[in-house]
Amino acid sequence: MDCKIELIFIPVTDVDRAIEFYVEKVGFHLDMEARVDANTRFVQVTPPTSACSIAFGEGITEMTPGSQNSIQVVVPDAEAARADLVSRGVDASAVQVLDWGSFTGFADPDGNTWTIQQLPPKGSYDS
Repeated sequence: MDCKIELIFIPVTDVDRAIEFYVEKVGFHLDMEARVDANTRFVQVTPPTSACSIAFGEGITEMTPGSQNSIQVVVPDAEAARADLVSRGVDASAVQVLDWGSFTGFADPDGNTWTIQQLPPKGSYDS
């Protein structure tokens, strides 16, 4: 089977606040925003260079806002990623260096969390 993850849902309480956070602060690209009907609003944003987007809105997920705590992205430089986020006003954690990579992270206004990993050099970690 050949497959790719292309969309992950993020539960939020305030769609406009989430757009402002993810687009203006974090720097994601706003791909789509649509009011489907009176009960459904769909927003899709994509991290720069990512093949996978996130979606949030009204009437699109039954998850509790703040419960998405398992998104992890990989970057070439964790310190640079953290510095960029902090410069945009995002409260990103200090970079933690472990044998299996360097990590930082942040939470959105609802408490959904993101982990940002810089992979270790190839061959430097054996399990």
